[in-house]
Amino acid sequence: MLDPLEREGARQVWGVAALLLAAGDALAARLGAVAVRGEISGFSRAASGHCYLSLKDAGGAPALLRCAMFRRAAALLDFVPADGMQVELRGRIGVYEPRGELQLVVEGMRRLGAGALYEEFLRLRARLQVEGLFDAARKRALPPYPRRIAVVTSPQAAAWHDVMTALCRRAPQVEVVLVASPVQGEQAPPALADALRRAGQLSGVEAVLLVRGGGALEDLWAFNDERVVRAVVACARPVICGVGHESDVTLADLAADLRAPTPTAAAELAAPEQAQLAATLQQRAQALQRALRRQLERQAQRLDAAALRLGPVAAAVAAQHERQRALASRLQAALAVQARGHGQALAQRAQRLHRGAQSSLTLASARLAAQADRLRALDPHAVLRRGFVWVEDEAGRPVLSVRDVAPQDRVRAVWADGAARARIEALEHAPPAHGDDGKGIPERSTRAGGAT
Repeated sequence: MLDPLEREGARQVWGVAALLLAAGDALAARLGAVAVRGEISGFSRAASGHCYLSLKDAGGAPALLRCAMFRRAAALLDFVPADGMQVELRGRIGVYEPRGELQLVVEGMRRLGAGALYEEFLRLRARLQVEGLFDAARKRALPPYPRRIAVVTSPQAAAWHDVMTALCRRAPQVEVVLVASPVQGEQAPPALADALRRAGQLSGVEAVLLVRGGGALEDLWAFNDERVVRAVVACARPVICGVGHESDVTLADLAADLRAPTPTAAAELAAPEQAQLAATLQQRAQALQRALRRQLERQAQRLDAAALRLGPVAAAVAAQHERQRALASRLQAALAVQARGHGQALAQRAQRLHRGAQSSLTLASARLAAQADRLRALDPHAVLRRGFVWVEDEAGRPVLSVRDVAPQDRVRAVWADGAARARIEALEHAPPAHGDDGKGIPERSTRAGGAT
């Protein structure tokens, strides 16, 4: 199938390399040496000494020019280029054939001033510094042996992979919790501030890592946002910030409790290496063992010296112990003899006490029997059983004299085996005794005529 150019009768068909070479020659012939002003972005210096950067339009137009500055020209610089700087570049415009990109080969660079973003960075840093957000006295110490840490970054970022690789290699005993957040773009600042707040409130978290890989100043601008800086300061846990490369410095780095040059370095600073901890523990264990052996040896020497000094004293103590045993045997024998004598005396006293008590008991029994006989003799029932009658009136009072009743009174007569109620029919008064003042013989009274 014929190429369209061939079908249209074109006089020449270019190869890619030839076309790029011709374009480069045409640009060089047309423009030659040029001078251009703009803002540095994405500056980097290779190990070979060559420098690579992009130049943005100073007026904010969406234009970007790739630039390369070889080691010979870079060695002549009297300042260190950085992102955000306004510079004037002199060089030759051409085409970088391997990528087909327009490129400026820089032969000279002159600093004009800081770019807009960099100027904003400086203004915000000065204002926050006055508030004390970057004071060293405010920053907190990191936990020496954390068991759980939180990482605030994007799960798609290379920084997350670098942190996990470093922690898995150095400190596999540490539990890592990812608090995901975008790290670039308009949504990044509020998301990062919220992620820092949530990370500080996670249960068991002892430190927070805020990490992101390198990039241009505008790529890292979310970490210069005031909301993120204040969230770093307000985080409930110490914050380690590892954003960009070693030359990248953000306001979040300045506000963090500890700044790490890279995300990998942040992971290394967050937790000590397990092998190093094991070696330290082994060294301390050995030191403790040596100290214990030295202490035991010193105490053994002190014991030997004390034993030598106490030799005569020990012999005297042994003699005293022997004397004490002899005295104890004599005392025990004397106490046994004395106890036997006291036992015999107690037995005799007990016998006498028993005989006295028996005699007293016999005498008391005889007295009790005599008192019982007297009581039985005085028992009214015994008198009634001999034929006597107990007479009482209706109120239950005893009738002790014929004068205590009158005819027709009702009385109660009590015998030994029962009682009867009766009415007085007539009264008979006993004749007066010798010497009595009574006159004549009383009339005979009719006896009670029967029980009621």
